[in-house]
Amino acid sequence: MQKKQSMLLGLMACFLITSFIACKKDAKDDTDTQPAQDNSLAESNYNDANTMVDASVAAGTSFTFRQATNQDVARLEGILGTCATVTIDTVSTTRSVTINFGTSNCLCADNRYRRGKILATWTGKYRESGTVVTITYDGYYVNDNQIKGTHTTTNMGLNAAQHLVYKIEVNGSIVKANNGGTITWVSTRYREWVAGSSTPLNLLDDTYSITGSASGTNAANEAYTINITQALVRNMSCYWFESGKVEVTPAGKLTRTLDYGSTGCDNKATVTIGNTTFNVTLQ
Repeated sequence: MQKKQSMLLGLMACFLITSFIACKKDAKDDTDTQPAQDNSLAESNYNDANTMVDASVAAGTSFTFRQATNQDVARLEGILGTCATVTIDTVSTTRSVTINFGTSNCLCADNRYRRGKILATWTGKYRESGTVVTITYDGYYVNDNQIKGTHTTTNMGLNAAQHLVYKIEVNGSIVKANNGGTITWVSTRYREWVAGSSTPLNLLDDTYSITGSASGTNAANEAYTINITQALVRNMSCYWFESGKVEVTPAGKLTRTLDYGSTGCDNKATVTIGNTTFNVTLQ
């Protein structure tokens, strides 16, 4: 009996040691930064669509692009580029805006190629509590990645700091170029307007702080969850997030921390997996 117990204990110990070694090996070999980069791709594209709709609605009239008339008015083409034609309907019961980049790739101000349409409807004034803006897409591509889904922004009113806060809910997917797979992205974000709200015509002095969480599948069809652990800061004079941290956890794998850094406006970030940090270039 004692001999059997010893053998059983020995087998259990062997199993535990083997499992421990396997776990260590998995952690060491886990160098896949793609889930974090896929999240950044989704985060950036849906945020940019929101910004372009904001810019178009602020203009208040249909246009191809508007020239700046003084220092207090941002050049709208600085956000949309000169590619887009914007059509705004403020007469119908459901007000709408269509941002049309055409059927061929057009190089925009942020050095990204776009084609197709961004469509939006809204229920009231953008700064008015309770207003809902709904964004959809019609054959819309960014750098040949197709952006799909529904994007709803709700004005939540002023917070304790007297900043406007918008709840942004996205149920979307991105079909990556060159058969790169499909990202699904379901998120709830809170976008705090921390600077620039007093100069509504100058969109480029706006700064937003973004918090929230998301889930979905990456391009390899692996499920993941996302949590913003340090607010993402986006200055609208920059085409990238300037700071903030996001934790991305693919199912069955270690959590990756995507860090946008603190070096200002650039497309550089780091992804940390376990004790290893990788430098990445954002798309």
